[in-house]
Amino acid sequence: MVSAVTESERYQHPRFAGVYMRLARIAERQGAAAHRDRLLDGLTGRVIEVGAGPGTTFPHYPRTVGEVIAVEPEDSLRAQAERTASEAPVAITVVAGHADELPAADGSMDAAVASLVLCSVPDPATALAQIARILKPGGEFRFYEHVRSSRRVVGLAQDLIAPLWSLAAGGCHPNRDTAAAIRSAGFIIEELDRIPFGLTHILGRARRPGAGEVRSGRRSR
Repeated sequence: MVSAVTESERYQHPRFAGVYMRLARIAERQGAAAHRDRLLDGLTGRVIEVGAGPGTTFPHYPRTVGEVIAVEPEDSLRAQAERTASEAPVAITVVAGHADELPAADGSMDAAVASLVLCSVPDPATALAQIARILKPGGEFRFYEHVRSSRRVVGLAQDLIAPLWSLAAGGCHPNRDTAAAIRSAGFIIEELDRIPFGLTHILGRARRPGAGEVRSGRRSR
């Protein structure tokens, strides 16, 4: 009889984690470091990072940030994140957890960051609802994600490879429309750039509406 997979085991991908850490270092040298600088530029206050991985974003946090709670469910990635956090320019606490149930109180965070994680969460709508829950009214959501290409042929190819890709890449889905999901979750997107960097990426910032505010975001480019 096969035992049921526990909640913790569901998020363990040690073989892929090793590959991911090597690929992340290469991507940083090839341009991702500049994207992460843009992602985090101007952040202040208490920040939660969802799916922190090995802590690739940590060196890029500006000193204006008071505290970062970095949430990572995968054991080997979290262990590396703890080592990376010890050398970060700001105070970072790495905790076990996942996007479907973020370990933070309602309205307790000034900002949230998701970097190459919404492609792999089991349910983006649930993850985004959790991010909205923990943000203060008017709080910022910064995102850097790879998404389905707007080019028809490439997008169809991503659709075709998605099942096999997901199995090989720790649950990653290369064909999600993450910008649409962010809007559907009630966020106001204030900046959104599409970046042809390997797989198509989007980089931007959104905001949880304040009390009584009408949802009417805009795209910068």
